Parts: sequence; structure tokens; C-alpha cells
Amino acid sequence: MGKLNQVIAVVGPKKQRAAAVLTEAYHKIQKPPLFDGISRVYAPKDAEGEALPSEQKLIQLSVRGLIQEARTVLTEMFDAVATQDFANCEAKADVSVDSTVILSQVPVTHLLFLEKQLTDVETFVRNLPTLDPAESWTFNAASDCYATNPTQSVRTKKVPKAFVKYEATKEHPAQVDVFNEDVLVGYWTTVKFSGTIPVKERNEMLERVRALKEAVVKAREEANSREVSPVSVGKSIFDYVFGK
Repeated sequence: MGKLNQVIAVVGPKKQRAAAVLTEAYHKIQKPPLFDGISRVYAPKDAEGEALPSEQKLIQLSVRGLIQEARTVLTEMFDAVATQDFANCEAKADVSVDSTVILSQVPVTHLLFLEKQLTDVETFVRNLPTLDPAESWTFNAASDCYATNPTQSVRTKKVPKAFVKYEATKEHPAQVDVFNEDVLVGYWTTVKFSGTIPVKERNEMLERVRALKEAVVKAREEANSREVSPVSVGKSIFDYVFGK
């Protein structure tokens, strides 16, 4: 017996070791001469014949040896992964925030999914646009958005005016200057609208998603700390593949 998180901790190294052993074995089987051996002993036909030295080349590798090595590490890895996967089907925990159960008995695999997705949701919420704090906003139900109080400003128009500097005389015409005068012609009434949300509302959502993500992490740790029973699948698989 052991805990699920202990099994999870050894699965990765076992996978790496199995991959390394298989890779090395694959490279070895690409060299057929390593599997060959020979023994040659010469015997002259009579006592007076020439004596020649024996020849011998030992086998450096055997297929059965490679199979056994691969079988050992693969069986360990298969059993560790099976123990993890079988336990994952049963490992569950509640997701609770402030003693309120948000989700009940969630499988550990789904908790892992939620943890990643809530990280993305947190990024989304943190970047939501908020209302300009320099304005005073109220929610406008008719427009289904926020609006400011109406403000009024004037509109002016430049109207040319004539200014007589010197009246006309018998000897000289009148001297007249023309200038533009700003004349009030109307009023602007301005209301600003915004589809953003108040900073307070954004921050409250951010706090909730962070609290939920923390609760998911705690639930995952709780689910991973459950006791598990070892599961053996490797022997059956490799007894079938390679024979008993």
C-alpha cells in the first residue's frame, strides 16, 4: 500500500528509464555481429601434421537477454502507470470555499483540468476593462450599460462683424475693419456610456476565481493523498507477448 502522490512521483522516472533501456536495446539490435559467436578447433590428421591455433569469438549480446532487460523495466513502468490510472478512477475530493462545497467528489483527473482552466479564467478576469474612475457612473437599465450624468456645454459660431474705425468724409472713404465674433448658437448635452464594469466588481470576481483555484489545488492534494493498492498488469502483458 502507498499513497497516490507517491506513485505519481515515481511514474516519470520509470517512464524515462524504460525509454532509455528500449532505445539502447534498439541500437544494439541494429548490430547483428554482436549476436554471433564461433568456435573453431583444428586437429591434424596424424601426429606429424601441423598444429594450428583454435579460433573463438564469444557472443556479446543475446536476444533473450535484451528481452529480459526490457521486460523488467517495462513491467515496472506498466505497473506504476496502471496503479496511478486505476487509483485516478477512484481518487476524488470535494472543492470547498469557506466551508461551502462548490463541487462534490470531483475525480483527480478533472481537478487537474480545472486547475489549468481556472488559471486561464483568472488571466481573463484580471484583464477585464473597468470604468474610468475620473467619471461618476450609474447603471442605465434602458441602455443596459453604465452612464454618466448629463453635462452641458455651449456651442458657438464665429460671425463676421464690421468695425468702423473712421467714418467716411468727402475726401476719404470710411475705414472699416472686419473681425470674427464668437456668438452662442446652441447647447451640447453630453452623456457618456460604457460597457465596462466597476473596478470593485472586477476585483471581487478576481478574488472568487483565486479562492476557487486554491480550493481545487487543495482538493487535488487531498485526492492524491489517498491510499492506493498496487496494480500489476505488466506480467500478464509480457507473458503473452514474449511467452512465460
